[in-house]
Amino acid sequence: MALSRGMKNGIIGGVFTAMVAVAGYGAYNIWSALEKPGSPGTNSPQAFNSPVSSKPPTAEEVKSAATAFLTAWQHGDSAKAAGLTDSPTLAGDGLKEYHDAGVTPSRVTVADISAAKVSFTVDARVAYQGLSKPWHYTSALTAVRGAGNKVVVRWEPSVLEPALGDNGHLVTGQATAPDLEVDDVHGKPMDLSAYPSLADIANQLRTRYAGKVKGTPSIETYAEQEDGSDSAPLVVLRKGTSATLRTTLDPAAQQAAEKAVAARPNSGVTALDTDTGGIMAVAFNPPDQENLALQSLQAPGSTFKIVTATALLDAGDTPQTHSQCVDGYAPKNGRAYHNVTRDNLQADLSWDFSNSCNTGFIRLYQQIGPETLQKTGRTYYGLGTTWYTGVTTSDGSIPVGEGDELTSDMIGQGQVLMTTLNMASVSATVENGRFHQPTIVQDTGLIDKRTDVATTPLPSGVRQGLMSMMHLTVTQGTAYGAMHTFGGTVGAKTGSAENGTGAANGWFTAYHDHVAAAAMVLNGGEGGDTAGPIVASVLAAAS
Repeated sequence: MALSRGMKNGIIGGVFTAMVAVAGYGAYNIWSALEKPGSPGTNSPQAFNSPVSSKPPTAEEVKSAATAFLTAWQHGDSAKAAGLTDSPTLAGDGLKEYHDAGVTPSRVTVADISAAKVSFTVDARVAYQGLSKPWHYTSALTAVRGAGNKVVVRWEPSVLEPALGDNGHLVTGQATAPDLEVDDVHGKPMDLSAYPSLADIANQLRTRYAGKVKGTPSIETYAEQEDGSDSAPLVVLRKGTSATLRTTLDPAAQQAAEKAVAARPNSGVTALDTDTGGIMAVAFNPPDQENLALQSLQAPGSTFKIVTATALLDAGDTPQTHSQCVDGYAPKNGRAYHNVTRDNLQADLSWDFSNSCNTGFIRLYQQIGPETLQKTGRTYYGLGTTWYTGVTTSDGSIPVGEGDELTSDMIGQGQVLMTTLNMASVSATVENGRFHQPTIVQDTGLIDKRTDVATTPLPSGVRQGLMSMMHLTVTQGTAYGAMHTFGGTVGAKTGSAENGTGAANGWFTAYHDHVAAAAMVLNGGEGGDTAGPIVASVLAAAS
């Protein structure tokens, strides 16, 4: 898909001559209307000494004012046209810019007069450095009563071209950057406009990379606004060659992600290639509000037990470490915690993980120091560092905690904050064995400020333990409903996170072969039931 470029430069000069043809008024003599004796101009002493009437302009006055202005403009008499407006100085500047942009109107046809508003079509020609092209468009003006009660044109740049708006400037020249064609992970052009969740990402890719990849800018006429933004090209005199930006997006995964979140309000999902960290899909609903996939930081609930389990295994525990699952357990001098699963006095860490037992994890709190979770997240998963992915993302964080904060952090509550991108990356790291900083651009050298995030590969025993517990969660645990039909290398973790506003936020993260994904549904309740089907749909499409 070719994306329009950002800022442009190159104001030009040109010859401004015109022939006029104003339709719709039979044999009406517009010049006699302009030059009637005793008709004061807007700059005459008589005009300024006369009070302005509140009486609306008559149809005849509107017609006279409009045709007088349009005729003067088309005949190249900018000074006269400007004097027929309520802001001669500003109008003069605008007419000069139109002239300097190399635009010459050759025919204006009045299409309609409705009250004080006059719509008209313009046939013009744009010329620039030996290039020339016709331009046809529609615009409108409004007649108002000015000084001395003379009816004049209310000046707005949009009179000359609607794209100019209230403060725009017409420019013809070379774009500072070429069109940008976005390719998918397979090297094929990808129409980002077909995916609602990628609208902002498309704009970011255009803004950040159009000037960094090879291509030839177009020569075009466009409207430049006061804030530096510009319109889509109004006239393309010479089309450039598009620059190509190859992304990591996978159309099949993206389509599945869009469909899945559309069925779940207030949801987001991210999918990654576990071998590279490439972002394969990003989708969130509603797509025109906060990006619930890449930017919304929320407590990740029990999906964070992957990180906690990493810390416990790293400290010497195994999946077979005995840890009872009993509802209401409270550490010494701490708060009591509750489970959504049944009690199991014979439970081990693997059972607690696959059945998402909170107290089974919290019983092992003495092996977790105040900084252990933060250090584990940073060392193995790159969490708590700044990720430069190529588009705007939020970075997860793990606090230093003691007491109730520590035990709450162990189950993904407390002050732990993550995005679906972060939790998809956690699953990807488990599957691959080491962290790969996520990216949406294949050539990561194009990404400003991106450097390698220093991490350590998961110890082989730790990784094997995590994979066995995540696999058990699929075959016998809380992820069975969403993932049991998957074969191959598969693992998952469900979660729900209290948010203080009613139903918990549902979470789910999983990997299948070389793809990992995570989803969140705000106020969705149990993650296996709400976020799980979203992740399963994306993994099935991408695998």
